[in-house]
This record gives sequence, structure tokens and C-alpha cells, in this order.
Amino acid sequence: MNYRHLLLEKIENKSAVIGIIGLGYVGLPLGLEFVSKGFNVIGFDVDEKKIPLLKAGKTYIKHIEEARIKNAVDSGLFDATSDFSKLPNCDAIIICVPTPLDEHREPDMRFIVETAKTIQKYLRKGQLVTLESTTYPGTTEEVLLPMFKDAGRKIQDSGINVGEDFFLAFSPEREDPNNPNYNTATIPKVVGGVTEACVEIATSLYNKVIVKTVPVSSPRVAEATKLLENIYRSVNIALVNELKMVFHKMDIDIWEVIEAAKTKPFGYNAFYPGPGLGGHCIPIDPFYLTWKAHEYEVNTKFIELAGEINTMQPYYVVQRAMEVLNAHKKALNGSKVLILGASYKKNIDDMRESPSLKLIEIFGNKGAVVDYNDPYVSKLPATRKYKFDMESVELTEDNLRKYDLIVLSTDHDLYKEKSQLIIDNSQLIVDTRNFFKNGSNTVYKA
Repeated sequence: MNYRHLLLEKIENKSAVIGIIGLGYVGLPLGLEFVSKGFNVIGFDVDEKKIPLLKAGKTYIKHIEEARIKNAVDSGLFDATSDFSKLPNCDAIIICVPTPLDEHREPDMRFIVETAKTIQKYLRKGQLVTLESTTYPGTTEEVLLPMFKDAGRKIQDSGINVGEDFFLAFSPEREDPNNPNYNTATIPKVVGGVTEACVEIATSLYNKVIVKTVPVSSPRVAEATKLLENIYRSVNIALVNELKMVFHKMDIDIWEVIEAAKTKPFGYNAFYPGPGLGGHCIPIDPFYLTWKAHEYEVNTKFIELAGEINTMQPYYVVQRAMEVLNAHKKALNGSKVLILGASYKKNIDDMRESPSLKLIEIFGNKGAVVDYNDPYVSKLPATRKYKFDMESVELTEDNLRKYDLIVLSTDHDLYKEKSQLIIDNSQLIVDTRNFFKNGSNTVYKA
């Protein structure tokens, strides 16, 4: 049977069933895009709590509207399940699982490997498998491909060949939660297949939902592309974070410098300092390449230095807080500190790798009494690193006056509405985002 022709035909007439493994910030919006274009989608997740919510048309990600999920469910084109025995019903399987770092800051591949083992168990001829999780160059061909070939030998008497019987590709996710200018469908998609037929089929599939696809010569190129994108950002953010510290010593405002530099119409892209890096990409992805580079006896000094600079930013913020308190004859030990913003970026509820969590830890270890406020995070969820039992404090005049120090960590737009309230009722403010620009003598930048 010509599985290539059959699968291309199913994609073209939209009879192909799409399986999405991992219904988080990447997988859920991708699945909803396929539904909106008329495809049947089965969403798979090991988190049993998500399934009944999705089936009821509810959301657990604030920037994804419930109406989108409800419409998808009501259309009959979307189903969510934790039953992976339904994988053979899918013509295309897209893997969107986490790729964190372990305690040694090395790739933690267990989610990809466990997912691959599950697919291996149910793999059938005529399926496309695409990995979207960010990882080191070589993962698709060195980890997934041998496992799926082995599955074929066990399941199919006649064997199973990539590019003929099944198809394998890598296409890195490019999600930017709550970006007002771009969404899943409008961000071009890089696609690298193990064979020409693999990239042809994967490109054909993504062409149905994405504004533009960018085929490349191999999965390794596609894997490296995502790493380059995030390393570029990590290095440039590290640069302005370092300049922030240097310019502070020189009594120069880094944000004023950046605004002036932005007036150059060529050769400069603005990056901004902050309290540290957050999200599931920039703080993590560079270390995937660093780890893989050791296999080739290459030291990625530039990347590692950027990582060190960005990692130390929460410590720098706390040091600045200590300096500010000391200047007002107060000690950090015993002071009450309120951190504004818990998510890693503004206007979302995404807590992954949020520097605010590190700030809470450091302030607490130095003896401060720490609270937080975040309009999008009513209670701090447990993460792999932190198990804080904390709830968001309401922003009122009385509450603000209780604190010796306010630290602006995440610049939510909702804080703009309360900026004067915050300034008028706060004893001292450390601003890590250049949020308060009115020149109040109680505001210090960090």
C-alpha cells in the first residue's frame, strides 16, 4: 500500500484524525487550530484533571478563551482523553510534552522518552509522528527513530520503514502566550523530516493550519533552529542585564539608554533587562545545546556565560532591595516584602520558571516575611522546584502600607490602573521592569 499517497489524500480532504499528546500551552491551542480548520482532533494528556474540564468546554489556561474550547467540543471534532490506546485511531500524532532540565541543569528527556514508548506500543503503518518539544539536535533521529523502527519489527511481520510505512518529523513550537500580534496559526512553522516523504507529509499537514511552512533539510536543522532563536534572546537579554548592573554603578539609567539606542533605524534590536528569565524556553533551551555540544568536545562558553548572568538576576534584585532598605535604616531580615507579579511575563497565568518564585525563595531565606500579588494567579501552584503555600494578597491602601518594601517583578497591565494607588501607599518600591516612570522618590530600579 502507498501510505504516503493515502496520508496526503487524508490530509487534503481533512479526513485525517489528528492526535495531540500534551494539552498545555502548546498542544491545546494547536489542537484548537486544527479543529477550526475542520479536522477531527483527539487530545491526549496524563493529567486526569484536565480531561473533564475540556470535555465540559472549560479552560485551565487564562489566555485561551472557554468559548474556543466549548465550540470545539460542541462541533464534535474535539475530544480529550487519557486513554492512549486510542492512538491507532490517529493518522497524525503530534508530541507537545515538556522538556525541562534536571537538578544538574542537563536535559530531562523522560517526558519525550515515556511518550515515545507509548507511541511505540500503538504505532501502526500509515501514521505521521511529529515532535514539537524543544530539544537538542539529533533527538528525533537518535531517540525516536530507533524506538519506532523497533516497534515496527515487533508489530509488523514485514517490518516498518520510515518514509514508506510511517513518517517522522520535527517541527519546533513557537508559541508566545497571549502575544497580541501573533498566535499559533500566524507564526511560520519550520519543518524537518527524516526523509523527503516525511517532510512532504508534515509540511502538507501544517499548511492546513499555519500561515506559512518553512521546510528544512533535516530534523537536526529544525531542532537547531529553535535553539538558535532562544539562544539569541538569552544572550541579548544577558547583555542588557549586565549593562544594567554596570550602568547603575555609573548612575546611568539602562532603560533611558535603550530608548535612545532604539532610534537607530538599522543594526540594533531592543532587548530589556528584568528580574530573571522565565517561561519554558529561554531559561532552559540553551542548556540543551550546551549539553549536546560536550559530545563533540565543544565548550559553549558564550551561551553558558549568558546563562550565568541571567540566572543571577534574582540575586541582584535582592541585593538592590537590601541596599534600598539599608539606605532607609532598615534590615531585610524581618522586613515585610510584597512581590507584585508571580507569572513569568505580563498578562498571563504561566508560572513556568518564573523569576518571582526564585525571588520569594531568596527573600525568605534572608529572613524577610514575603507575600505576593498577582491578578492572574490566585494561589501559587506547586512546581518541580517550589512548593509554596501562598495566596495572592489584595492590593488595598491598608495592605500596601503594611509592607516595608514592594518589589515589582511582573509588569501586568492591570497594575497600570493601580499604579498611583501603589505609589501613594508604598513605603519603598524596587522596580525591575521600569514600570513606574513618574519619578517618585520612593521608587528604585533594579
